[in-house]
Amino acid sequence: MNFKSPLVKIPFRYGLLGGLIGCMVISILFFLGRHPFLLPVIFDFRILMFSVFIFFSLKEIRDYHLEGILFFWQGMVSSYIFILTAALIGSGFTWAFALWSPWFLPLYVEKLQQQMLGYKEEIIKSVGTEVYSQQLAKLPFTTPLDLAGDYFLKSLIIGLFLAIIFSVIVRRTPQTPN
Repeated sequence: MNFKSPLVKIPFRYGLLGGLIGCMVISILFFLGRHPFLLPVIFDFRILMFSVFIFFSLKEIRDYHLEGILFFWQGMVSSYIFILTAALIGSGFTWAFALWSPWFLPLYVEKLQQQMLGYKEEIIKSVGTEVYSQQLAKLPFTTPLDLAGDYFLKSLIIGLFLAIIFSVIVRRTPQTPN
């Protein structure tokens, strides 16, 4: 595959836009008083953003560059180029923002400690006392790189499921004559 291929070029372009939007959402949520890394997974902005961008990039590739044909593997490759691009930009921004802002990382650690202490029994029931104690002890040593890695990994996980779903929905294979 080369960069001029529509399977690479189009999702890369959408990934750049998605990454920039992700950076804006992270900073806007933080400055509005909602730490973006403490929202429940079901409210993660990447679910909606990735869904929209994957769908439209695959549709554009299929309809305008591949003459109405898109195989599942092409959808998966293109989706993951988008996801990797957006995730790298967002995680890079997260790392830089955590280094630049004197409150981003300490606020995250403080609020997460409060959540962990507030829901101690529920967390212990789900993961066990030993894991809970280890995580609580490690929390003050969280680094900007940890937050960036968290953003990147969660983006890949969210993107995997969405890539499969939209690659199946948007695919269209050639019809064989009877």
